Amino acid sequence: MSTNSPRAVFVTRETDYELLLARHATRGQAKFFLDTRGQDIDLLEDRHRQFHDVLQSGRKLVPGNWRQALVQRGDLDRFLFGPEDVVIVVGQDGLVANVAKYLDGQPVLGLNPAPDLYDGVLVRISLPRLGALLPASIAGAAPVERRTMVEARLDTGERLLALNEVFVGHHSHQSARYRIATPDGAENQSSSGLIVASGTGATGWARSIMGATHEVVALTPEEAAVAFFVREPFPSIATGTTLRAGKLERVPLEVTSRMNDGGVIFADGIEQDFLAFDWGHSVKLGPAKQTLYLVTG
Repeated sequence: MSTNSPRAVFVTRETDYELLLARHATRGQAKFFLDTRGQDIDLLEDRHRQFHDVLQSGRKLVPGNWRQALVQRGDLDRFLFGPEDVVIVVGQDGLVANVAKYLDGQPVLGLNPAPDLYDGVLVRISLPRLGALLPASIAGAAPVERRTMVEARLDTGERLLALNEVFVGHHSHQSARYRIATPDGAENQSSSGLIVASGTGATGWARSIMGATHEVVALTPEEAAVAFFVREPFPSIATGTTLRAGKLERVPLEVTSRMNDGGVIFADGIEQDFLAFDWGHSVKLGPAKQTLYLVTG
């Protein structure tokens, strides 16, 4: 067990105002750019100040004997989380998914800096409650949801984790070709790709697919299961459409690539962070042993 004092790790991403300044170099140039398009930089600047006010107020609520760290979303893959960390995500729900795959049981508190802007499905903690929840999280006294994650494991040993979903398909809009094997059977398919979603992800991309296809799979965020959904399978002499959706518990989904090039696997919508999935490679997808410890307050 670590003898270090607890550490509060604040995870953020750039505000829209900061991204605008990075693109246009100065506020004046950014303002001119927006003015010529009938948009107001003052709104973005107000949101920027509001975000940093919440961030600074949150940091002041950390117990005085704790250590602190601040990490941007773009640096998560280079940041080393420790077992004594409490992770405070300040931002929108998607930022929780971005950090989840880098954790191993550390409690996560989602602090919503703009309740009028973000839904707050995963960032539920209000600023007045943060001070009490930080020590409670370390003591194991805070209410927690153990949210199931999705694991994709290639035959090469490479691995991806996702809080919402993993996509398997072609990086372009052309058809993905593969062989799919489920507990109910196997077939060759040509489709727009497939996703494997957790109960958390069932409210996002998977929900859209279920609404369009009427292939509904009931799934809760803490259930030790995931669901797969095939996007627009195409029937032909060589490809079938029987296996469209289903729940995966103990037996994973296995997909074998039939794509000469361009096959990819990526997690939680981050297309830049992908595994190549070309002809002959296979991947197994199912619920991960690792879960997200989301403090609910």
